[in-house]
Amino acid sequence: FCHEHTMREIGKLPALVGCKPVLRLGDVSNNKADGDKPAVTDNGNYIVDLVFTDPIKDPVAAGKQLKDTVGVVDHGLFTGMTTAVIIAGKEGITVKEA
Repeated sequence: FCHEHTMREIGKLPALVGCKPVLRLGDVSNNKADGDKPAVTDNGNYIVDLVFTDPIKDPVAAGKQLKDTVGVVDHGLFTGMTTAVIIAGKEGITVKEA
């Protein structure tokens, strides 16, 4: 693996300015660090979580730039797949339409 290099490259992507790539440690099935060894998927890949200080301004561009980065297998930005999103939060449920 060359995850350190890939993480550095992700941190330089224009559409992801302000993000901090963090290697997930511990169990692959949750979203928190609960161990001291890298979380490894069933295909043998490491998971890198991106921590943001500001919202992503252009998720479509971010997804494309991630996919075009050598070492990135896939990402969790599901763009172009729906026309609405339902958000449940402290203030209740809201629906945002495209």
